[in-house]
Amino acid sequence: MDRRSFLLSAAGAGAAGLATSAGFYRWQELTPAVHYPGRLEGHFLRDRNALPAPGKVLDTDVVILGSGIGGLSAAWQLGRLGHEDYLLLDGPEAFGNAAGSRYGELACPTGAHYLPLPGPESTHVRAMLADLGILLRDPDGDKPYYDERFILHGPEERLLRDGIWHEGLVPQNADDAAQHKLFFDEMARLRHARGKDGRRAFVFPLALSSNDPAYALLDRISFAQWLGDQGYRSATLRWYLDYCCRDDYGAGLDRVSAWAGIHYFAGRWGQAANAGDNALLTWPGGLSPLAEALAGRAGQRRRKGTAASVREVDGKVEALCFTLQEGRPQTFLVRARRAIVAMPLFVASRVVEGIERYGFDPRRHLPEYAPWMVSNFLMRDFPRELPEAQLAWDNVVYQGRGLGYVVSTHQDIRSRPPEKTVFTAYTALSQHTPAQARRWMQGASGAELLELAGSDLKEAYGWTLAPCVERVDITLRAHAMAVPQPGFRGNAGLAALRESQGPILFAHADLSGLSVFEEAAWWGCRAAQRAAV
Repeated sequence: MDRRSFLLSAAGAGAAGLATSAGFYRWQELTPAVHYPGRLEGHFLRDRNALPAPGKVLDTDVVILGSGIGGLSAAWQLGRLGHEDYLLLDGPEAFGNAAGSRYGELACPTGAHYLPLPGPESTHVRAMLADLGILLRDPDGDKPYYDERFILHGPEERLLRDGIWHEGLVPQNADDAAQHKLFFDEMARLRHARGKDGRRAFVFPLALSSNDPAYALLDRISFAQWLGDQGYRSATLRWYLDYCCRDDYGAGLDRVSAWAGIHYFAGRWGQAANAGDNALLTWPGGLSPLAEALAGRAGQRRRKGTAASVREVDGKVEALCFTLQEGRPQTFLVRARRAIVAMPLFVASRVVEGIERYGFDPRRHLPEYAPWMVSNFLMRDFPRELPEAQLAWDNVVYQGRGLGYVVSTHQDIRSRPPEKTVFTAYTALSQHTPAQARRWMQGASGAELLELAGSDLKEAYGWTLAPCVERVDITLRAHAMAVPQPGFRGNAGLAALRESQGPILFAHADLSGLSVFEEAAWWGCRAAQRAAV
């Protein structure tokens, strides 16, 4: 396929090389396939009057509404407790932010793509990984033993700066080295810091972090303000920290709470007997193989369906649900003793009737959501690398418009590269307000989306990229993740939903105020424990 217009915007040497390429006129236009997961279902949620009366009624003890990591963890926990009378409904998109896709034998993520080694407080994640055969020995020990197939191997990360690839993602600059060292030494200290209540200050799950007021004060200011107050002026350091916030939280360090910014570095303390500290677990399909393994435990108790309304009736729960058949809704009613609402809160606030009765006022308590693009470039060949530059798992461009790209076949152990691969490019639209970014996503053409999605790849490869690309699929996630803005830890509405004990329980990473696997799994397990009683 010709990528002529795709590369006309390539800057500098890339554009010059393209203009002289003998193959230029043989290329054809590349049109991306653009995916909007859950958009059709969202239209019916917005206008529930368009739904017909339910055609059947399903009775179960516990219904789990949503199959993201929160819902899957709830189902897994119910199974561990021997509670088999439950029904798991997928929601608008199976696996949510842990979803993936395939091109034949090639798997790739359309959402999250790695899981850090769980620390000692994340016993729920360790137990889950052990049950799935990923953690092989000593799940309760200081250094468990993991299946090495899933431990990220090198080269792990590289950074393109001044036309040269550098190992690691922290920009190295002799003038800034002292500030870099001061910052990372402080994060190492805070990793072991404890509050007056005896808890570590920054851990996963957040619910087990210290409540010491001295640390709580960090949630009143932005990460950018804290860095300024501490005297961190290094441009390269601040770029890296901003990149990390955009990568994990979908927003820059000026909009992220200082507590959350510090937690990114001080909160993870994962160790392993057969990996370095804070190593990563990853799969070609990102987290989707992990989600699929959890869904497999639900078996026939999992089915398609999206909840349109959830309400309490005589101390129990009724959920009006629907599926789409060729764009037309078919409805059914689920009656249950307990419902676990495992959906993002911007959806739950529309679906759970009278959610204000649970102490959550969407006008005051709903977090801000960051929009994201996840773009999969199916490569028929590997583009030419710069001299002495070895392709890494994660490849980032210094001051790039995106967040870099990961390589789906990186974990393959083989004597020579595969014939094909997938480059997955991540883009957080953090240069605009979320509302502005969503409006842009709604009105952008395929060419505009592709120009942004491929910006880091074009910076890395110039004209050599285009003939290697066979297809591009762009997944738009307009409300991808909650942003942990200053004050997020003191959000009274989230606290109220976390403590809900009635027929309707809540289980989603949004309850913590940030979108992280460990948090979603924690609230899923907690809700299941309450529902099983």
